Amino acid sequence: MSSRKWKASRLFAPGVGLAALAFAPPLMGAYSAAGAKPKDQRLAQMKASPNWQDGKFVNTLPRSDIRLGPIFMSWFNRPDRTEPNSALPVAVRKASDFSTAPRSGLRITWLGHSTLLVEIDGYRVLVDPVWAERASPFSSQGPKRFHAAPLPLDELPEIDAVVISHDHYDHLDHETVIALGDRVPLYAVPLGVGAHLEHFGVSPDRIVERDWWGEVQVGELTLVATPARHASGRSLTFSDQDKTLWSGWAIQGPKHRVYYSGDTAMFPELEEIGTRLGPFDATMIETGAYNPLWVDVHMGPEQAIVAHELVRGKLFMPVHWGTFDLAVHNWTEPVERLLAAAEQAGVAVAVPRPGQSVDPSAPPTLSRWWPQVPWQTASQTPVLSTGLSETLQARIRAFVAPTPLDKPGSKSLRSQR
Repeated sequence: MSSRKWKASRLFAPGVGLAALAFAPPLMGAYSAAGAKPKDQRLAQMKASPNWQDGKFVNTLPRSDIRLGPIFMSWFNRPDRTEPNSALPVAVRKASDFSTAPRSGLRITWLGHSTLLVEIDGYRVLVDPVWAERASPFSSQGPKRFHAAPLPLDELPEIDAVVISHDHYDHLDHETVIALGDRVPLYAVPLGVGAHLEHFGVSPDRIVERDWWGEVQVGELTLVATPARHASGRSLTFSDQDKTLWSGWAIQGPKHRVYYSGDTAMFPELEEIGTRLGPFDATMIETGAYNPLWVDVHMGPEQAIVAHELVRGKLFMPVHWGTFDLAVHNWTEPVERLLAAAEQAGVAVAVPRPGQSVDPSAPPTLSRWWPQVPWQTASQTPVLSTGLSETLQARIRAFVAPTPLDKPGSKSLRSQR
């Protein structure tokens, strides 16, 4: 080695070392947050599933290819209000708020994004608990919360079970699982997700994994893993893509029942869910983070209304919106489009503030707690999942008929309903 090269290497080496030291903690943290791969008996159980094909889980309808190039470019042409520019009117809660059981036997508290506390017939079920500041394996990078968690984790009342829909970071949060510790008597999860939980310190005897239509009994409560049309994976290299299952959940008590969709695109088995497990006093269906570029991953507001009707729901509560910036639509657009579709379909809707509780037997009067922000209509950016029957497509397209504001020469974004 020449003297010049040797000197240069000596100067360069400390820089590499310092960079490695700087990035080591977040990279190690991300590695830990990624969880663990299923193996042994757990993997054998997964391979026995009819939903396992060619080394991974699959949807009943093929998922259209996601073209990363157009998706990447779309982020350079985003609207300017994908996040709130002022504090949201969060309903701050504490444990004593839940000391008295709901008079009707059913109360649902939206804690932001897809996190819900469901009090049903004397039981409490926590759904997709995410208390972290970011939906990310990194503590300083990734989608950041619009608002603080309405209920501090140390104020969470005693619960009977946690249900998790899939292993994406905005639904399975390692920080929350670790913080909950032994306070969760049972985790009900789709096949394979238990490997992550064990990696985060949950003992195997508190984990129950189920395939679609599989049941978990918690006293008089029945939790049913329902089909969904989505994906899974936590690795930064995508090496674990679709290596664990995804699902929705039906929560059935002696007197009440509710349906949580998890993340999903539109799929025909929703009608079977309604026939076998409905009707439901309330549905909590994914409404935000949609895009015409990923129509077979999320369904969006109009298809969510159709899904609510297919599962035979009574009251609709939107989830998967209003907490994280995960798409390229303005942040209030999901609820604006939802209300337009619900009005057209005659569907009863409750849109609680983060932290607000809803009794489906006497839902609160709709209050527009979010600001007026420009938004695109269903006819301007329609979202229609692929592979659907003509009948189902027609039901969805009924919401896409242009309105006067959508005609040529009108503004591309609606400022209000």
